[in-house]
Amino acid sequence: MNSLVSSFKKILHITYDMRIGGTEMVIKNIIDGSLKSDTNMSIFCIEEPIGPWGRSLQSRGINIHSKARKPGFDIDLVHVLRSHIKKHDIDIIHCHQYTPWVYGALAAAFTKTKVIFTEHGRFYPDSSSWKRRLVNPLLVAMTDKITAISEATKTALSEFEYIPSPKIEVVYNGINELSVDRAKLEHAKTLFTMPENAFVLGTIARFDPIKNHVMMLDAFAVARESNPDLFLIIVGDGEERSNIETKIDELGIGAYVKLTGYQQDPSHYLAMFDVFLLSSLSEGTSMTLLESLSLGIPCIVTDAGGNSEIIEDKSNGFVVPNNNSVEFAKAIVELSKVNLHGMSHSARQSFERKFTNKLMVQKYATSYNQLTGDVVEAHD
Repeated sequence: MNSLVSSFKKILHITYDMRIGGTEMVIKNIIDGSLKSDTNMSIFCIEEPIGPWGRSLQSRGINIHSKARKPGFDIDLVHVLRSHIKKHDIDIIHCHQYTPWVYGALAAAFTKTKVIFTEHGRFYPDSSSWKRRLVNPLLVAMTDKITAISEATKTALSEFEYIPSPKIEVVYNGINELSVDRAKLEHAKTLFTMPENAFVLGTIARFDPIKNHVMMLDAFAVARESNPDLFLIIVGDGEERSNIETKIDELGIGAYVKLTGYQQDPSHYLAMFDVFLLSSLSEGTSMTLLESLSLGIPCIVTDAGGNSEIIEDKSNGFVVPNNNSVEFAKAIVELSKVNLHGMSHSARQSFERKFTNKLMVQKYATSYNQLTGDVVEAHD
């Protein structure tokens, strides 16, 4: 039997803020999954306000500090972070996203503090610069471990950030199994006028051009020509709302598409879906995609970023070419006309095999232990 011999560690997560989003959920889940371990975790935000999850964690006793960075390169922020690291005797800083990594690595330089950098996703279309070609090798030299949330993200780091691929470890995002409030679910069902035999498609995402809702709506309209029992629920809000509403009107599908607006907890809407749709032009590891799998909901996704690493085509869902409404529509029609029991079982199995919060926390805990010199001793 193996047991981990470890010492008490102080770990500081450095991030933009703690609003509600994928990166922030990862940080929150790491902290929640480590509360009973040999670690003391805190957060430093380089932007303000810290956001609702930040305030929630603060109310639970998690130390969160912040300093709003100035435009351009803020040298004062490096000094503040360095002072904070020394004052609180931080063993490891875990930097989430590129800019927090820059400030964190510089602040920790020539101290005892170890540095982890995790890349959570890339902009679309991806790009690089001559400045990063010069700076990033120095940052890598000051960094003890680099992780990415998908193989696609790892490839992008190598191609656009000049980080050697062998130095990057893939650690998939993980979540706790989604818990659905049955009373809220039943109430949500009363908000929509749909026939008993309705086949419910749905998506949950901010209204941003990168999520490509317009292509999804084109595909839905085509799919309805083959299956008039299809209905679509879209959860979210954002800058693309007017374009989405205009597209719905142009296609004449307003009676079959329901917009719920932003929902802080959309789990009861997700539980209504027969199939989850993700039409993004670019993705890292979609948390809502993982939540769908945890509920055994098959998914149709575009072949963008890490999507095809989560969805195994024709196993727990369908993967279609990026930005292709014709193929997206074909996948919708096919899934709407088959028994989903086997695919639902595969969705649940894939979640348990690769994407639980426990697995993610264990992998980061192993990294923390390695960096602080903790070892595994064998015991009978």
